[in-house]
Amino acid sequence: MTLAISDPSQKPAPDDDLCVLGVESSCDETAVSVVRKRGGQVEVLSSVIHSQIAAHAVYGGVVPEIAARSHVETIDDLCRRALSEAKTKGFDEAELDAVAATAGPGLIGGVMVGLSFAKGFALARGLPLIGVNHLEGHALSPLLAEPVAFPYLLLLVSGGHCQLLNVRGIGDYQRLGTTIDDAAGEAFDKIAKVLGLGYPGGPALEACAADGDATRFTLPRALLGRKDCDFSFSGLKTAAAKVATDQVKTPQDRSDLCASVQAAIARQLCERSERAMTAFAHGDGKPAFVVAGGVAANKTVRAELTKLADKHGFRFVAPPMAYCTDNAAMIALAGLERFSLMDAAERADMMGSMATVARPRWPLDEAAAASSPVHKVSGRKGAKA
Repeated sequence: MTLAISDPSQKPAPDDDLCVLGVESSCDETAVSVVRKRGGQVEVLSSVIHSQIAAHAVYGGVVPEIAARSHVETIDDLCRRALSEAKTKGFDEAELDAVAATAGPGLIGGVMVGLSFAKGFALARGLPLIGVNHLEGHALSPLLAEPVAFPYLLLLVSGGHCQLLNVRGIGDYQRLGTTIDDAAGEAFDKIAKVLGLGYPGGPALEACAADGDATRFTLPRALLGRKDCDFSFSGLKTAAAKVATDQVKTPQDRSDLCASVQAAIARQLCERSERAMTAFAHGDGKPAFVVAGGVAANKTVRAELTKLADKHGFRFVAPPMAYCTDNAAMIALAGLERFSLMDAAERADMMGSMATVARPRWPLDEAAAASSPVHKVSGRKGAKA
């Protein structure tokens, strides 16, 4: 399989002098940010986040109703704080060219809160509103810190999503592989919950694994007979749960299992990424291998993927830790990049637009998700990935 590269000459020249307010509310973080781009340089003027960890910790996971209510209660104040913080860096509200908000995928109640707030803000100020795919925010998040040339190979490991994509340009994504069941982030969280490590599970499991022996427990390797780039973590989750019940008796046992789980997840991510690397067609120079999403903050996963990139001649790129987990700066940037490619007529059509709807599911590569879905469509939800 050889991956084609889109022709950049077919796209309009981007507008590199823009400022956008971003709003994110897809799960359990409420976030607002102001991002400006001038002369090709991206500047995060503010990035304010309210985490709901304490509210959900007692339940061991995110409760959608609690999350949505928290978004309602905090978003107005967060917006004021984001605008105020940006003003300390010379920003004026008159500079805003547009408002960008997560329109999906995510917990629909939370998405609706942020999107509705953004619509009101945009309408009151006569600004265009851009509905942003949360996954596109993660896909472009490394650009908040440094330029990355298209095309690049992306491993997107965020919450319930685990995908490999050929990022050919803004809005141009080709799915190479996706999870057929659980995602890596879900495996981290669910195994941590079985082990009683608390919420959020991923960071807790990583901390517990620090003193563990990653070779202690043998865990299954998924989909070994397949030659594609798809992922599967449900078998690992089930096996780890059985080991936890039958063999984990001491704190050291728990640390060893955490280390073994972390190594198994990193191994599968590397195996599938290596397949994608061998198929990735690119021109002269060193292509980028971008790893984005919450799991990209895991140090063991980063280290293994960095070694893999070096082995195959890729430049390893990951967003700064602050932009790995959900944030509004990546949403503002994704909206800014989309807006920069619109002509005057397209921008005029978006002025005060209320047409953008919240979507619980929204694949980056919609054509691939529709033609080759890995999850059955249920009702009107649409393809997951």
